Amino acid sequence: MDSRGRICSWEVVIPYASDSDSGSVDLQLSNLEDIIKDSSKFEFTDSFRYLTHDDAFSEVNVENLIESIKEFFHGELKSEHEKLTYLRSLSSLSRTLPYDETTESFIHSHIADIVHSLYILVEKEPLHSLFSPVRQEVFVTITDLSYQDVHLLFGSEDRVDLFSLITKSIITLPSEKTLTQQKIKPNGSYKPECLYRQTFQVFSEMLQSLVVKDPHLENFDIILKHMDPWLQSIKDHERERATASIAQVLKCLCMHLNLKLPLRFQRLGHLVALMVLLCGDPQREVAEEAAEGTHYLLHITLRLKYITEDKKNHPILRGAMKNCQELLEFYNIPFYMSPFKVAQIFEVFLDSNELAQFVLTILDGLKNLKHSYTQKLAEKLLISFVENAEFRYEKVPEVMGVICAQLSTISQPSIRQQVITIVSLFISRPQYTDIVISHLLYHPVPYDRNLTEMWRTLKVVEVPNTAGILPRLLRMLQKCHTEPPQEKMAYVAVAATDALYEVFMGNQLQEAMFQLFPQLLMTLLIQIHHSIDLTMSDVAIPPGLYTEQEMSSKVTPLCFAIQATKTLLLRTWCLQEFNIMEKKEGWTLLSGKDCHLQGVSLLANALLRSNHDLAHKILYLSVPLLNRGNAKHKLTSAGFFVELLQSPVARRLPSIYSIARLKDWLHHGNNIFKILALTGLYYIIRHQEMGEDIQSLLPCILDLLWETDEKIVLLAIQILLLLVRTMDFSTLAAVMRTVFCLFGDVRPDVHCLSMTLFGASVKSVKYTNKKGVENQVLDSLLPLLLYSQDENDAVAEESRRILTICAQFLKWKLPQEVYCKDPWYIRPSEVETICKFFGKKFQEKVNIIAQALTFSKNANLPIRRAAVLFVGIFSKYLDHNELKMKDTQWIQNDLKQLLHDSEPSLHIIVSQALFQIQKVGAEPEPEQTVCRLRKLICCLPT
Repeated sequence: MDSRGRICSWEVVIPYASDSDSGSVDLQLSNLEDIIKDSSKFEFTDSFRYLTHDDAFSEVNVENLIESIKEFFHGELKSEHEKLTYLRSLSSLSRTLPYDETTESFIHSHIADIVHSLYILVEKEPLHSLFSPVRQEVFVTITDLSYQDVHLLFGSEDRVDLFSLITKSIITLPSEKTLTQQKIKPNGSYKPECLYRQTFQVFSEMLQSLVVKDPHLENFDIILKHMDPWLQSIKDHERERATASIAQVLKCLCMHLNLKLPLRFQRLGHLVALMVLLCGDPQREVAEEAAEGTHYLLHITLRLKYITEDKKNHPILRGAMKNCQELLEFYNIPFYMSPFKVAQIFEVFLDSNELAQFVLTILDGLKNLKHSYTQKLAEKLLISFVENAEFRYEKVPEVMGVICAQLSTISQPSIRQQVITIVSLFISRPQYTDIVISHLLYHPVPYDRNLTEMWRTLKVVEVPNTAGILPRLLRMLQKCHTEPPQEKMAYVAVAATDALYEVFMGNQLQEAMFQLFPQLLMTLLIQIHHSIDLTMSDVAIPPGLYTEQEMSSKVTPLCFAIQATKTLLLRTWCLQEFNIMEKKEGWTLLSGKDCHLQGVSLLANALLRSNHDLAHKILYLSVPLLNRGNAKHKLTSAGFFVELLQSPVARRLPSIYSIARLKDWLHHGNNIFKILALTGLYYIIRHQEMGEDIQSLLPCILDLLWETDEKIVLLAIQILLLLVRTMDFSTLAAVMRTVFCLFGDVRPDVHCLSMTLFGASVKSVKYTNKKGVENQVLDSLLPLLLYSQDENDAVAEESRRILTICAQFLKWKLPQEVYCKDPWYIRPSEVETICKFFGKKFQEKVNIIAQALTFSKNANLPIRRAAVLFVGIFSKYLDHNELKMKDTQWIQNDLKQLLHDSEPSLHIIVSQALFQIQKVGAEPEPEQTVCRLRKLICCLPT
């Protein structure tokens, strides 16, 4: 016996068209439009208890009925007989409505009284027993009035309350078995089983009467709202009654469907999910009723979609109908009792909102702790739904929105994990990965507890390609870095960075982390550079994502990038690198506007020392990154790339990717790129000989010695030091001339290193070319001698060392006094020895004096003192012929200017030097004195 036979002993009284009728439930593809257009041809038969005018009561009878009903309004209905009389009077009166204005006026003016009286009658009926047909007669009365378009259950609050009460009164009755075992009242003349079945049957007919004329599905929507909690009841008999009732309503609705826009029913997805869950109910009676109802629901859905969908979608609809044609023509119980197959069929017809309703209802089933079977079925349904459903892309965001919203309402860990598994399945499908991730990113950062848990516990089988979570997040972040600069940072960049941090923390995707480590590290370093000095107000936050209270000043894009980078190092076992960054304040360097590249270099060097393989992977990865993005993107990539050139593996890079690129940077307008280029060249030259490509860079490197940026000059000198032994003579001479000009540079390091390069150049001159640079070496002697008195010990020491090299080049043996570290003004006798040595070696001594006088204007006091002291003492060794030609006045004028110097010690030395110069100028020439003596001797008598 089918389900209806179990509930009642006869069929529902509303007749249905035969299977041969074009208006039957068996839809044909060829006549769907005709069915929609001609659905109005369904008419009620006389079983609906319509009365014709000939059968009507007389006016006297109508007035008597009205008067008796009024009396009931003002009195109390105590006995069963009174109650039944009142109800039957109302039913009888309702049949006169079509032709009696008095009846119409009376009923419409007393609806509130009727509703109230029915409410009292039902309320007084016992909830757990059924001893009289009063309930049954109430349902009949409501049904009769409904056929006359007088609805007592819709509209005002009291009508809604009546609907709720009568639904509860029938659904919550004890099971049929319990009712039949109850003792009947002594005067009872009803068989319990028959009374129950009749009552339920009439209740079902009452519900059906509400949807017979329901073109907008407004009444059906109200019925579903009242039946909804009972369809999910934990009591089997309540669930069975609710399911049987809704199945009969769906059948009636299907047979009398005459849809018109606008439709008020907007919960199709929710209803489908309920019916699908009920189709898998462990109670066979419930499952069978749900299966039958679902069969009719499929018909209703097709008709509903046909009138609501745009006509251009009709071919798609017809195609979907073709796939389920057999199900439409025949009621296949085994199929409809398979929840998974049913869900798959309906999914095609649900739009985005309906699909979201479907998922939300299934998720509610997942939270059903009282019925484990519902939980398990809901979980399997969701998994099957994601794995097998082929819904359109635009539906996915709504589904994800429902899932994310529901996660906050679930407290049980096992259920939360099941929900997260569903999200994982969505992401694992390549066609949905981007959509799902984009939806998850569209939430306030830092993510709340629920989203944090989701990101950390996603268990997707990862592969290092475009189908995985990490590659997609990585690609989204990289895309932000390569797009044209905007006024504000893209929100997705911050959100993706925070998501990466959470995924790293979860450590579920460890294999992918190791395989994508080079890309992840470089991208995060670039994100750090872009985030420096930014706040969340500098981020293009989507409207409505935050409230003012949610925005914390402590949250910055930089903090997300730093914490993600730290976590990546820890999760990939780069512990040594992490330790170095901690000890040497690497994170602070990375976060600084002016020292970011120092932090990058520190990390690159740490990685190169501790993990060669990863460093080499990053080296090759950096090559394409150097051409992408804005200056910050390129600088960070270049900083890491350059440091990795220290590795011998860099030799394998084609010149076009290494030296040629560094050459381009040497001409870059940004000094930082010049510094990186020189650093890279320095590393390359250290482990490979100079080829033609490097040789061609020497003129450019020499030009960089005139740069104002100290670091550029120092790096250029260091590179020349590496190449000096392989230079040809012309290049070597050019280097010596250029660095000689850097002697005395106010930057001590430049001064010192320039002398070092000069000395190395002197040593590199071949014997055959010595004459060509001899004058240059001679010109350098006095400066080197004077700089040996520099207050900077390193400069003084290097001066003495290079002076020795130059003397060896000239094959001179310097007096030991040259190497004295004490100031000359303390040991003037030693200066006398030095001057005497130089007086013997130099021919044009006046030029030496002139060169020394240039140093008397040096900003460095020790150099000024040494220069003046040298001039005063060295003047003793001036040639009188030179003095005759050039005089000493110009020397005295230069020295006199120094008398205005504020340093007392210099005054004394200048005065002594002037005295010595004047003395030298006043002395007669040695030859003139000899001649006078000879004349005097000749004049003497012999």
